[in-house]
Amino acid sequence: MSGGIDSLGAVAATAASGMRAQGDRLRVTAENVANAETRGTTPGADPYVRKLVSFEEMIDQSTGAALVRVGDPRMDPAPFGLEHDPSHPAADEAGYVKTPNVDPILEMANMREASRGYEANMNMFETARRMRDQMLDLLR
Repeated sequence: MSGGIDSLGAVAATAASGMRAQGDRLRVTAENVANAETRGTTPGADPYVRKLVSFEEMIDQSTGAALVRVGDPRMDPAPFGLEHDPSHPAADEAGYVKTPNVDPILEMANMREASRGYEANMNMFETARRMRDQMLDLLR
């Protein structure tokens, strides 16, 4: 079938892949927030490095639906901050400790965006499901 039920199944598959991708994005963002204060433990050691996610398109070979997935997380190249704390175990010779390149405000905005993206995909999934049910009712 080129239309009807199969098309609605493809819409549902696309929306479901979007929900999975936004869930993965939310997980990485939560990891960034959880490690926003994680510094090194040895002199001059690097702190936690913020992770970035990117979305990749893939095509479902069986339905032709365009799906989305999260690619491998990559490290944010933004520079680390510096904090003067000579008593910290990761302090360098000058007493500075590298701080993570995580901005909690930016991460909270990313969380909100991921949550809204998840919700939009969930609404699309539910709409496709209802339309599919209505079509089946009409065919009976």
